[in-house]
Amino acid sequence: MEMNQNQVFQQSQGGPAIQLKGGYSMLKMVLLGLITFGIYPLIKMCNISTDINAIAEKYDGKKTMHFALLAFVIGPITLGIGDLVWFHRISERIGEECTRRGVGEDFSAKTFWIWSVLGSIIVVGPFIYLHKLCNCMNALVDHYNTYG
Repeated sequence: MEMNQNQVFQQSQGGPAIQLKGGYSMLKMVLLGLITFGIYPLIKMCNISTDINAIAEKYDGKKTMHFALLAFVIGPITLGIGDLVWFHRISERIGEECTRRGVGEDFSAKTFWIWSVLGSIIVVGPFIYLHKLCNCMNALVDHYNTYG
């Protein structure tokens, strides 16, 4: 008898100790970012760094740096190079976890470099990256809340 990947998750693991909130939306981040002078997206990116640690740390043994530390300390000290490294690593980690769980769309560090960095030439690229990031995180949070 063959089981799909979600059945394997359900049988091998109980539900999570805590339910993650999720609800990431590119449109909300952009619009509320304008209204709150950038505070709302900062909080949501902090939530993403915390959520990916809760979701993936047990499986990959990695720990993503909290976004607030990046935004207020590491990024300014490294003149933005730390930001590029952080987004590369978190994009790769989210993509690997989506692949491992069989959810979300194709997402990786390549997505960050193509859409957010090179896509900034056409202006809409970073928005497409943010949309893909939110979709993958929502899929991961939903899967985590269901299967742990």
